[in-house]
Amino acid sequence: MSRFKDRVAVVTGGTQGLGREYVDAFHREGSRVAILDINDPSPTIAEYHGAPLVGFQVDVTDWTAVQQAIQGVIDHFGQLDVLINNAAFYEGLTFQPFDQISTHDWNRSMDVNVKGVWHVCSAVAPYMRERNYGRIINISSNVVFMGKPNFLHYVTSKGAVWALTNAMSREFSDTAITVNCIAPGYTITSATRGMGSSETVRQLEKEILQAQSIKRLIGSEDLVGAVLFLASDEAAMVTGQTITVDGGVIVG
Repeated sequence: MSRFKDRVAVVTGGTQGLGREYVDAFHREGSRVAILDINDPSPTIAEYHGAPLVGFQVDVTDWTAVQQAIQGVIDHFGQLDVLINNAAFYEGLTFQPFDQISTHDWNRSMDVNVKGVWHVCSAVAPYMRERNYGRIINISSNVVFMGKPNFLHYVTSKGAVWALTNAMSREFSDTAITVNCIAPGYTITSATRGMGSSETVRQLEKEILQAQSIKRLIGSEDLVGAVLFLASDEAAMVTGQTITVDGGVIVG
């Protein structure tokens, strides 16, 4: 496949979980790929055996580091076309009543999940504007539309991503730059399976399946189609939109 052979895609949080799935997908589709991750991306890059990938270890909450990493992408590939804003603070969060959430978890959720998205969007915007082309895809969550209890820090941060996407799409009026959002449902990853005890996770997954119209748990590969569509030229007239991929939990 070579649908993206002339494109450069940046994936934040691309060393594991959903981010790694997006990296694999764009690589298969012929794209050159840049990974931005708080973890060292070198081992991940090495697994592609010389393919056109590059990695930068960066905390997306650090504005200067983000700017340097995006400049590094431009220096390496000469262009930047697609941004998948996937990096998020999720692993290690636990279900708690809102008045028992620690200040650390609240602040880290907002810093990574909201400020981090804004940072990377802000860093890529000048390059996309210069070429009058770009696809920005932010990752929110279907919990935004559920009012899920005991997870207020995460729900609030992902609600902000949804709102940010809508507003930002308007700021690219009169350009060929689109800004859209994916809202995944509960997806099997090491992070989701580490949210609590095995018994807690089993009960959660049972409840999720009951809520879904499609009666199987979502795997990371199930998110790829929507992301590739929004990144493609076929989606040139789609902007400011959110695609919910959750097996039918949220409808209408």
